[in-house]
Amino acid sequence: MSLITTDAVTLTELKRHAADDVESRRDELLGLSHAIHENPELSWQEHEAAALVARTLEDAGFDVEVGAYGVATAVEGVYGTGDLTVAICAEYDALPGIGHGCGHNVIAASGVGAALALAPLAEAAGLRIKLLGTPAEEHGGGKVAMLLAGAWEDVDFSLMVHGMTGEDISATAFSATAVDRFEVVYHGRTAHAAGMPEQGLNAASAAAIAQTAIAFLRQQLPKDTNLNAYVSHGGEATNIIPDRAVVQVELRAYDIDVWRDMKKRVLSCFEGAAIATGCGWEWSPTEHPYAPVKHEASLGALWDRNLVARGRTIGAAKMGGGSTDMGNVSQVVPSIHPTIAFLGQTGPAHNPEFTAAAATPAADQAVIDAATILAWTVLDVALDDALRADLLHRTAERPVGATRITLEA
Repeated sequence: MSLITTDAVTLTELKRHAADDVESRRDELLGLSHAIHENPELSWQEHEAAALVARTLEDAGFDVEVGAYGVATAVEGVYGTGDLTVAICAEYDALPGIGHGCGHNVIAASGVGAALALAPLAEAAGLRIKLLGTPAEEHGGGKVAMLLAGAWEDVDFSLMVHGMTGEDISATAFSATAVDRFEVVYHGRTAHAAGMPEQGLNAASAAAIAQTAIAFLRQQLPKDTNLNAYVSHGGEATNIIPDRAVVQVELRAYDIDVWRDMKKRVLSCFEGAAIATGCGWEWSPTEHPYAPVKHEASLGALWDRNLVARGRTIGAAKMGGGSTDMGNVSQVVPSIHPTIAFLGQTGPAHNPEFTAAAATPAADQAVIDAATILAWTVLDVALDDALRADLLHRTAERPVGATRITLEA
């Protein structure tokens, strides 16, 4: 790999080198995107995708570890020795029954493409490039597990890009909610449902009462919150009063304090149902909770400028309602989570139409454009003396372990 080390090299020249590098790797990057798309792997099971990402980085001279930070399908690839460290995130998990209906194949390929394009420029830009392959975004919270293990402790700023159908939007027009997923288990007592029902405690009745209470609670919740639940276990047979019922719950809110208050009120619904039926109850998390995305305005402005410089148009749309574990990263490290459009495609996310769109020529072009814009944005940061100094200062002032904090209810 040829390195650019001339002190006199300009930002414009560095950006041209980055764009040329991405374009020279078009077949390689699109091959990576399509290989991941054709072999969808669910959260925590992305062994083939992780191996593909790792092999691509190794071939480019990165120091690579699979199973990084104690997560079997996480990847870390590091290149460069500069004093400014950027973490570029690459997701690659798929959705059950739908495949890559959220386009994580595009996320992975564009993130890898940006890292590869920056590597030859690392010395000239004073960069240390850290590509993090982050599994289990759809369910589980791979980034949260990696945060807890220290993956962002040495990072000054972090970014990634998410593919979407529709039009391009501003980096700061994307918003994501906090999300919490947990299960409630009711414990009752079995009895013959016809012969001696008075001797039973019906756990399924407790689950039904709780769902009714939640339905009434929705009217008193802020309009931009979201609350969903379903019974995953509610009995064994019609003539047996069930002694166990399990309810799966998901809560979303844009504001963390609103989210915490909503959770307390929801748990009160479950407690009230237990009291009404005489059942015991308990709750436990099923996944790491996700935080809202906190965009770093200065980074977002650079992304927007580079998006336009790439020949794309920023529309007036806003996007929100979903959640991402990149939110947790953004709460502790300056970050952005912009989107890149599959222009001309309209299928909704988490739908088979989106799965098909994620392997179209429009999605392929999004991979190339996103990799280029990511690289350009990193270079803008690296060569902006004031912004660079600010990020380095914030890292120096950050207490040890500060990035290991995750969201607590």
